[in-house]
Amino acid sequence: MMRVLLHGCHLLLALGVTVSLAAVAPQKPAAPKPPANDDCLACHGDAGAVRADGRSVAVTPERFAASIHGMGGLACVDCHTDLAALAEYPHAEKLAPAQCGACHDAAVAGYDTGVHAQARRAGGNMAAATCADCHGSHDIMPSADPASRTHHARLIDTCGRCHGNADIIARGKIEIGNVVDLFKDSIHGKALIKSGLSVAPTCTDCHGSHDIRRKSDPASKVFRNTIPGTCSGCHEGIGREYWESVHGTQVAKGSPLAPVCTNCHTAHEIRRSDVEGWKLEVIKECGTCHEHSLETYRDTFHGQVTALGYARVASCADCHGAHNVFPKADPRSTVSDANRVATCQQCHARATASFAQFDPHADPGNRERNPVLYFTAQFMHMLLLGVFSFFGLLTALWLGRSLQLKAAGQWRRSRDDDSTEDGE
Repeated sequence: MMRVLLHGCHLLLALGVTVSLAAVAPQKPAAPKPPANDDCLACHGDAGAVRADGRSVAVTPERFAASIHGMGGLACVDCHTDLAALAEYPHAEKLAPAQCGACHDAAVAGYDTGVHAQARRAGGNMAAATCADCHGSHDIMPSADPASRTHHARLIDTCGRCHGNADIIARGKIEIGNVVDLFKDSIHGKALIKSGLSVAPTCTDCHGSHDIRRKSDPASKVFRNTIPGTCSGCHEGIGREYWESVHGTQVAKGSPLAPVCTNCHTAHEIRRSDVEGWKLEVIKECGTCHEHSLETYRDTFHGQVTALGYARVASCADCHGAHNVFPKADPRSTVSDANRVATCQQCHARATASFAQFDPHADPGNRERNPVLYFTAQFMHMLLLGVFSFFGLLTALWLGRSLQLKAAGQWRRSRDDDSTEDGE
């Protein structure tokens, strides 16, 4: 019992010494308390708050409170992290940029690989867009909110702040000029802006959002061989037709020559395919690859009418198809032996098999394709050459004889004149 009491006294003594030492030990200063939003808004809530260079640093409390960050309970120091340990105010004028990647790491990682970030790093183009340029800063709204800068219907205006600005286009050496006006006049732009169709594509549907890349980058959504897949995101049925066609299969193999969507429809100024002007222009586009076929088409009635500016006759797509183009030997082709009559009957209701034998690309110089026409043309060429040669030679001989006779007649008249003078 005595031993237990003695042990307890030792413990009490040790505890007392520990408490005494703790009392006399130097105390570690408490970490500064991060400023609350109200502390920041005490200065920045003033509409007249400006930097030394005159730039506004005002923050509207109501707009911040209604923003996605304000509604999410984020504090100013959550983005402006260098202010979290600040003990003295006012703070330095230049602060570290807000680190969006602290929360939005995936979006920032995509942005870092994109053309905007590359322009700022490599070329020093500080006019290239940052997070705040597209999303805003203290008034960021969810993309689903119609008031958001990144709302589907407002993106054209957001992107247009740079891509519709002639100065920024020149400074950034952007290949395509004012694409905003082109898009607004396109079928997509009119559907989105005038008709209010939310399904109509906008900038990000084709170019992406954060990882926007140059069209020369194979990873870009608008890279040449990637474009059909991008357009198929909306035009799914047409996309299936295209990928099965002779053009799509060649693109899938990596061909740099086979046409993609933008070759026929262009990129930003896409028009309705039933407009006469577009129909006439796409004939020329087909001719950029099928040059000889365009020449033989122009020799036909159809080609001569379209050359005059009329689109009410058959063009390339009317016979060969638009997206479902196949070689003539393919049974699926609209100009195959099995389908040619039905194709002609789309315009010529009474067309027969004999009618369908008409060759719209007849070439008198192609012996293999048109042997009868070839030999007929050769015969006519020789006939014309012979006729013109015969009559040319006859004319030359007659001309020579005429000159000879004329010269002889003049000599006789001169002699007769001399004789008359001598007789006198």
